[in-house]
Amino acid sequence: MSRIKKSIFTNVDWPVVGMYLLLVLMGWLNIYATLYNEDHTSLFDFSQRHGKQLMWIGISIVVALVIALVDSRLFETFAYVFYGIGMFFLIAVLVGGNEIKGARSWFVIGGVSFQPSETAKYVTALAVAYYLSRPGVKIGNIKPKLIMFLMIALPGILIALQPDPGSTLVYLAFIFVLYREGMSGNIMIVGLVMVMLFIVTLFAKQSSVMMPFVDVEMNGKYVLISFLVLITGGLYLLLKNLNKNIWKAFAVGLLIMVGTVLSVDYVFDNIFKDRHRNRVNELVGIISDPRGTGYNQHQSKIAIGSGGFWGKGYLDGTQTKYNFVPEQSTDFIYCTVGEEWGFIGSSFVIITFLTLIGRLIFLAERQRSKFSRVYGYSVASILFVHFMINIGMTIGLAPVIGIPLPFFSYGGTSLLSFSILLFTFVKLDSDRKHLLS
Repeated sequence: MSRIKKSIFTNVDWPVVGMYLLLVLMGWLNIYATLYNEDHTSLFDFSQRHGKQLMWIGISIVVALVIALVDSRLFETFAYVFYGIGMFFLIAVLVGGNEIKGARSWFVIGGVSFQPSETAKYVTALAVAYYLSRPGVKIGNIKPKLIMFLMIALPGILIALQPDPGSTLVYLAFIFVLYREGMSGNIMIVGLVMVMLFIVTLFAKQSSVMMPFVDVEMNGKYVLISFLVLITGGLYLLLKNLNKNIWKAFAVGLLIMVGTVLSVDYVFDNIFKDRHRNRVNELVGIISDPRGTGYNQHQSKIAIGSGGFWGKGYLDGTQTKYNFVPEQSTDFIYCTVGEEWGFIGSSFVIITFLTLIGRLIFLAERQRSKFSRVYGYSVASILFVHFMINIGMTIGLAPVIGIPLPFFSYGGTSLLSFSILLFTFVKLDSDRKHLLS
């Protein structure tokens, strides 16, 4: 028995395990708070969401122990197999899945819901780690870049077709992974510029602008394109003699800028649903509808602000108790923390998440195996993007796109998927001395 225990728990990073258990416990207590009523006061009432979440916590811990028992090489050996199974389920859910809240994202079997997009992040992380760890693969070359793009884009596109833009955005997390493995930082800068251009174009397309030298009224989008062309051309004329290749950079930059601006109408009008368009417009200030589209976010900010420094006290939150914020046990669970635990509790949650992510990066850097390092960075990046977007949308800094707070929000598939994602890396890290590239 002692030999078995030693093989399971030797070299396990207990700070990561401890922070996981802490976040899961706090999430469970907050789910209980969001649904508390006089008829269901027991923490172990399995007819309620907090009781069901407790059951999923138990299942997740059991699965974590199973992961601790398996051979670490299994994850690398079957990475592509897992990825193929994950893509199969993403396609299957588009064909025969259940539509909930406007998205065909679920399989519902016997009252149990399964969301393939949650497990797709895990299998994509495994596949990316496996490919980048192959001998001779260098992310600076064109072929690996294209393969990585297709590997990451495929699940993103399938999830976007459901449509679930929130889960699609999570795949941007892999940019950080590729950057760590040698991808040029210019690509990250280009991505940021494209996002900024997309937002600016939303403003421009809302109004007509009179060109100063043309006696016609033009859509603001085309005025923006003309402005970008003039600026780019001017910079080119100024700098072409400084670097013989500068024209290439500006040609590519101009193509990206014009392409981004021209894509806004298609993305906004054909890929986004009405609720997605309204939420983005609400965020950037094009519309203001606190009783309609912006209701959730407006009430969330009221709840967080009303908590003050110390909070109203556990189970004493009025916004929470009277259900002012929809989806408060799932996407908006952080506002319960803000109301009942105040600034102190909210900060503690944020610090715990950031400490966990920082610890994962530290562990990833000490890996001997490139597969383990890439996978570790994938885990840290996925958790960071989820954490950033979820808390951002509860305080009005990100659009309401419906993604859970890891380990915290109610949801069996979500909790189990994040647990598998994390504990696979815990297992890889515990065996790091035996795993070599």
